[in-house]
Amino acid sequence: MKSIFSLFIFFSFYSGVFAQDNTDLRQKLTEIISKQDAEIGISLRMIENNDSLTINGNLNAPMMSVFKFHIALAVLDLVDKGKLSLNQKIFVRKTDLHADTWSPMRDDYPEGNVYLTLDKILRYTVSDSDNNGCDILIDLVGGTKAIQDYIDKIDVKDFTIKVNEQQMSTWENCYLNTTTPIAMTDLLVDFYKGKILKKKSTKYLIQLMEQNSRGTTWMKGQLPKNTVVAHRTGISNQNDAGLRVAHNDVGIITLPNGKHFVLSIFQKNIKNQTQEISAQTMAELTKVIWDYYLN
Repeated sequence: MKSIFSLFIFFSFYSGVFAQDNTDLRQKLTEIISKQDAEIGISLRMIENNDSLTINGNLNAPMMSVFKFHIALAVLDLVDKGKLSLNQKIFVRKTDLHADTWSPMRDDYPEGNVYLTLDKILRYTVSDSDNNGCDILIDLVGGTKAIQDYIDKIDVKDFTIKVNEQQMSTWENCYLNTTTPIAMTDLLVDFYKGKILKKKSTKYLIQLMEQNSRGTTWMKGQLPKNTVVAHRTGISNQNDAGLRVAHNDVGIITLPNGKHFVLSIFQKNIKNQTQEISAQTMAELTKVIWDYYLN
């Protein structure tokens, strides 16, 4: 009896020291979500003290271009192992540069048939969300199965990759690459803590994510201008019936006090909303969390 009582005292002390009552935060986030005609999942964690919150955290969410983060991990793992080099040159054929997709790389090199460094292709892919660059990297490491095998090997749960960017040009395929908000946040926390890649590669990928030229009105939309956000974005098109498969943003946000929170926001099956409205939803959710941790 005494041991049970002692355990109760210890648990109460542990919870009081390390857990923060975020009921008010949860209510505010839930209120924002409830106004949207979409399935929305959120996973939040403070890196420094592990304070966390999830709402619909096990949502089976189509990743869209969020999966470019996982692809970059697989590529940089091979760099860490000496099998690839950021300085090595890769021949980009004109046939690699598909016309019907988002590709700053194609805009810069419309004729293709050019050698680009792995570093440059990673920058196009991670910082500019280049779809052609993404597929070049997938082929480089051995295809989507190789990406799946790597993510499984580092013990990431609830992650599935079956198709590349070009294959996601069909509506049904947009639903095939999935993860959950919880799995995404867990991975980002481990990545930031240096548990996935070597220190140099971790710092390099964070910088590429901080330089993300996409989604400036998404999670970052209502944050102070110079806030450092290392994030990866993903969005689908909208069909004729007004349905959007997904609109996502995940990343690591630095607070003014130098602490960080990881936030994964996935929006699925968004009905009759413009991109601006679903972006505003992510901005509002992020700002509420930002304000909460500033208090």
